[in-house]
Amino acid sequence: MNILNFGSLNIDHVYTVRHIVKPGETIAADAYAFFAGGKGANQSVAIARAGGKVMHVGRVGPEGQWMLEAMKEDGVDVSMVMTSAAPGGHAVIQVDGGGQNAIVIHGGSNREIDTGHIDSALARGCAGDFVLLQNEINNIKYIMTKAADRGMQVCFNPAPMNKEVLGYPLGRVGWFFVNETEAEMLCGAADPDTIIDEMLRRYPAAHVIVTLGARGALYGSAEARERIEGRKVKARDTTAAGDTFIGYFLASIQAGRKVREALETANAAAALSVMTAGAQTSIPRMADVQAFIKNGKEINSNERYDDSTA
Repeated sequence: MNILNFGSLNIDHVYTVRHIVKPGETIAADAYAFFAGGKGANQSVAIARAGGKVMHVGRVGPEGQWMLEAMKEDGVDVSMVMTSAAPGGHAVIQVDGGGQNAIVIHGGSNREIDTGHIDSALARGCAGDFVLLQNEINNIKYIMTKAADRGMQVCFNPAPMNKEVLGYPLGRVGWFFVNETEAEMLCGAADPDTIIDEMLRRYPAAHVIVTLGARGALYGSAEARERIEGRKVKARDTTAAGDTFIGYFLASIQAGRKVREALETANAAAALSVMTAGAQTSIPRMADVQAFIKNGKEINSNERYDDSTA
């Protein structure tokens, strides 16, 4: 079973400021840093660091080649990432002393994935393979339809969630990865168990995973349900926690593990990720996750990871 991830690649430009800039104001930043990001790229890196096999499909700008080199070092197949002449996706992020932020995102080359590119990538897979999607690229309807027509399992994380998602062919999705906010927009339910009930009523053949942050995660299908509790950690930065969870879960399923074990592994990986700042820099490697699970230690038990940015 292969994993083909059609996803975004972004460069995050982060400026540390004393206060968020006001209209008409010019201020000096106290610090600047840039990081590899994009939900798609984050999830591919998480799959690879979990020991999974993943091919990333997308487009990057000429300034983003260093991200591809880093992904290759992690073991991600980037042979289906094309380079655009136009700038790639990026985010300009202001962070003030109190931790508040203001973000401007430009989709760039992430919005230039054409149908020929998609068809070529899908031809590299076969029936039963996972096709992973988020909501930061274009042509999602086309990818869902063509992948499902080929007998592939469509895995969808509708983030960032918007009204456009409701027009996607969601009946072709085999695996949903949602947090509570996304789920409520999708099906109108807020309680986790009710979310599972309503999602399965609408999509009876699907597997549904609801990430609950501090409260763990819930899985449901027509055959079974599983619930796991959250792990207690001191959270420094929740960026990419949800991406880490998804990557580790799919890599575990790819390796033949049962759903409950995949949930436990993904939950531990996400908990570890929030103890380190950044997106891809925070995604742990499998050896660290296994040690964390084996030791069974809770760190600073008054704090837990949350899934608000997943």
